[in-house]
Parts: sequence; structure tokens; C-alpha cells
Amino acid sequence: MGEKVVAGDFDLSDRQRYRRKLHQCVEALSGLLAERRFDRPRNLMGMEIELNLTGADAMPKMLNGQVLERIASHDFQTELGMFNLEVNIVPHHLSGRVLDQLAEELRTGLGYADRKAGEVDAGIMMIGILPTLGRDDMVRSNLSDVDRYALLNDQMLAARGESFSLDIEGVERLVATAGSITPEAACTSLQLHLQVTPERFADVWNAAQAVAAVQVALGANSPFLFGREVWRESRPPLFEQATDTRPPELRNQGVRPRTWFGEKWIGSVEELFEENLRYFPPLLPICDEEEPLRVLADGGVPQLKELVLHNGTVYRWNRPVYGIADGVPHLRVENRVLPAGPTVADVIANTALYYGLVRALAEESRPVWTRMPFSAAAENFETACRHGIEAELLWPRPGRSGGLTRVPVTKLVRDELLPLAAAGLDGWNIELADREHYLGIIEERCKRRTNGASWQADTYHRAREAGLDRGAALAAMTRRYGELMQGGDPVHTWPAGIPAP
Repeated sequence: MGEKVVAGDFDLSDRQRYRRKLHQCVEALSGLLAERRFDRPRNLMGMEIELNLTGADAMPKMLNGQVLERIASHDFQTELGMFNLEVNIVPHHLSGRVLDQLAEELRTGLGYADRKAGEVDAGIMMIGILPTLGRDDMVRSNLSDVDRYALLNDQMLAARGESFSLDIEGVERLVATAGSITPEAACTSLQLHLQVTPERFADVWNAAQAVAAVQVALGANSPFLFGREVWRESRPPLFEQATDTRPPELRNQGVRPRTWFGEKWIGSVEELFEENLRYFPPLLPICDEEEPLRVLADGGVPQLKELVLHNGTVYRWNRPVYGIADGVPHLRVENRVLPAGPTVADVIANTALYYGLVRALAEESRPVWTRMPFSAAAENFETACRHGIEAELLWPRPGRSGGLTRVPVTKLVRDELLPLAAAGLDGWNIELADREHYLGIIEERCKRRTNGASWQADTYHRAREAGLDRGAALAAMTRRYGELMQGGDPVHTWPAGIPAP
């Protein structure tokens, strides 16, 4: 969705032509795969982080245009809401001191952006859902002033035919309606990219799906939404409902939601793009002049712009990505599971765990997805979102006896997954000191059973017990979060509560 699109009206012929072009794109993709035209292994990773803008009072600031003008860097871009930014880290080779390099680049970039935001009395907040966002902030006028967001909003509303309904029951229940897709902007994420060869794509994607619940449980950082305490990681249910183009009748028929965990392990990348065509009508039927099959027949590399655009409107938690660099096509797995924050150290620790685990699991002789039904992975994902670091997950029993057992995620990680992640990082040739430091943060999180979500909830309840009302407690907690985020120490070390004045 980063491509520039121009708002306009679509008629039936536009949609029919777009659908034909999508089928041609998938056929061209199959041709590229058959001809082995994809880039060789390069161990490349990339990172994007979505951010919030807040004032000194911790309330959202609708100023991304002014802040981006001051930042004046292509590394920072708009996101859906006027209170959002996105920072993109250039691709890095997964080797050596890359984890510390990423940490330093993030600290430098975020520090610079925060100083520039300060020129308009705003600041950068790295958090899954900003706790001080209110329902009144979730209006169409707070969408970023970019054509593609307005167009996407209008097309999704037209497809649904009525307001979006939010109904999330957790610690408390949140029920609301929205006349736009703006609530989606409340979700700010860490997105991790890994370039893979076609031959390895299915194994890497399956591994990423298998560990998605572990990522969420340990990294949960979004327990509050519009003043209510809901799930420990509330982004997934919010994102699903805020992008749900299905009216109740289609939902009752079993039509898939556009925000989707999936329903099966895969054997090739083609299966995912074919599912996109089979299950999801186009939202933005904008056709390019390229004839992809002709370009392929002439020995060229087709851009497949229709496929790329359509793929950007299907919100998988692990998304396939087709791209071209230096005239050579490549494939990436985009991991979209994690919330932003709390600190740079936590972000890099989450990054180390993911890349280590995905490599180790993808290379196992008896991969976890051959020993666990996909339905268990999907159930784990919801359980992790609901309960965070207190979640108990289904996982294959050790040894060859088979079957699943339910195990606390902290025990699973410490006993089984951290050694695997360490082996995976060794496979990437990550510096030993970096590996031990960042996986050590994950281990301490497990020991203390503390992550961003648990800290937020604990601090909020202490503020309520001290006599603050709901709004004041959320604001005080968010201000304290911002102070500790700026301090940079990982969240498991943060003292709970609001210091006395």
C-alpha cells in the first residue's frame, strides 16, 4: 500500500479487467518460479515500525504532516492516521553485529524524529495501541491526507455497506461502531521482513505461523483500547473488526475476513497468492498498463502491480511479498504479528527471537507443522492475544511419542525455544555477545513474567487504587510509559506504578 494511487470512481468493467489482470499476474509469477528467475539467497532482513504522535499530556496529536515535513527523510512516511508515522530501516544482512547495528540506527532515527516532533509540541510514542486514544479520535477527518487512504476507506465502506462494528470482550468489554476505517490506525506494529528463495518460502512461512503465538504472548503491548482494558494484545481483534468488509450475513456464511491468520500449512508461495484471488474481491481495482505475460515472454521481469496492490489489502499476519531489486525479482515473508515498543532494546530482542526461531524451525528434520495441526496454531494465536505472557499454548510433546500438550508459554520458551533461537542465530552467524544479550532480555521477561502489556495493566490499576479516575489513570500511565521508553531499559526492568510527585 506504499504505492501512490489516485482516488477515482470504478465501474464494473474496471473490476472485471482488474480480475483478469490478477490472474495474469499469478500466471506470470508461476512462470518466474518455473524459470528459476528469483534472487539467490542473500540473508537479507528489513524492518518497519509504526509510531504514535503524542503531546506532553500523552494525548494523541494529529500532526504527522507537519512532523514529516520537519523530519524530511525518506526513512519516515505517513501511516493511516494523522497521529501515526512509520519508520523504515534499510535492508541489512543477517550476520555479525547486525542486532546492535539495528539498535543504534533505531535509537538515532527515533531520537531525531522525536526532536523534530518537539518543534510542534509533539513526541514519538512506540506502543501497540495508544491508551489515551478515544472514540472521538477515530473519525474520517483524522485519516492522513493521502489519496490512497481516502480511497481505501471509501471502497471498504462500500463493500461492507454499513458502519464497522467493534465488539471485543476481555477483562472488560468494548462495544463501538465506526463510520470509517480510522480505528485500524490505532494499531501500531513492528513488521519484520525476511527475503527467502522460492524453495524455502513455504518452510519459513509455516515456521512463522507456528511461532506467531509465542511472539504475541511475549511481546504483547496493547491491553487498552478506547478507555477499556480488553485483551493483552488487542491489535489483532481490533484490526480484524476494523477492516471487516463482511456484513453479518456474509460472516455467517463463512466468508473469510480480510485480516486473516489463514487456515492451513502451505507447500508453496503460489498457494497464498491463489488464495488471495479465490477468497478476496478487489478493493482498489487500479490497472497498470503492463502486460505481465508479454513482459515475461520477452525475457523481462514483470512488476505484477495488480498482484502487489491486491496483496496489500489482504491483512495476513504473515504476508507473502513479491518485490524487485536491481531488476531481479525476490520473495519475502513479512511478519506483522508484533506491536511496536516498548523500547528499542525490546524491539531488537523480539527481532532476535523471531529470526532465530524461524531459521531453526524451518531447518528441523521433523518440522513443528508436521506434528501440530494448523487449527492448534490458530487457537494458540488467539490464546496469546487474550492472555499475553500468562498464556498456555498447545505444542508437540518432546520426543517421538506424538500428540500435543498445553504448556505455559514462559516454560516453553525457556526450556525449548530459546535454545532453538540461539541455534538459529548461530546459523545466521550473529555475533555471540549480541545473541546472548538480546535473547537474555527474552529470558528475563519469561522469568519475571513481565512485558509491555502486563506493565501497563499493573501500573494503571495502581493508579486507580491511588484514587485516579479511569481517564486520569490511563494518561498518567501513558506519560510514565513515555518516560521509561525514553530511558531505554527493557520493559521487564521497569518499576510498576506512578512515582509520587
